[in-house]
Amino acid sequence: MIDFLSSALFSFASQGARAVMVLLIFLSVISIAVMLERGAYFAKRSMSKTFPEMLALCLKGQLGQAAKLSASDSMEAEVVRVASQAAPGGQTAVEKAIASTIDRRRLEYEQWLFVLGTLGNNTPFLGLLGTVLGIMRAFYDMAHTSKVGAAGTSAVMLGIGEALVATAIGLAVAIPAVMAFNLFQRLLKRVIGRSNSLANAISSGLSGASGAAPAATGSH
Repeated sequence: MIDFLSSALFSFASQGARAVMVLLIFLSVISIAVMLERGAYFAKRSMSKTFPEMLALCLKGQLGQAAKLSASDSMEAEVVRVASQAAPGGQTAVEKAIASTIDRRRLEYEQWLFVLGTLGNNTPFLGLLGTVLGIMRAFYDMAHTSKVGAAGTSAVMLGIGEALVATAIGLAVAIPAVMAFNLFQRLLKRVIGRSNSLANAISSGLSGASGAAPAATGSH
């Protein structure tokens, strides 16, 4: 049984690091595709320019005017829109609508980010696997080669060098994936932070509006 497993392992290792490198290149294409897709998604929904004005209007309780500025498909804009729609139902209805919107949109913003996290954590191990297989093949060739002297040594060193390339490719795939994953997570936290700021401003604006109405009534 041990001999069979050993033979099967060496047969698999005979492919060397090349099969693993092909897999890593394929995974790098997937990683780049996810980065581009998520980058376009976040860029299209950026609210950096209109956010301060929306926040000021929400603090004043002018949800209608703030909703006119929220034409984009961003989380922040949808928070203002659903708050404006739920405002006739009272502050509790507004808070529930906002919380539901943030939870739902967070899942949309997080879509495909798990791919970057998985690749960032695991492609170095795939590269290491390729290196191990390549070194196994190099030593196997060393034991069974008919070449002697410089020619044999050169062939073995070439195999070891090819094996080490697999680790380099694994790291080359993992590092950008980790950086992109952290960047998108940071952008998502910023989006959620702005949405929560708008939620608090809306709550404050509604409280101020409801408090002003009785005061105006009592003056007559």
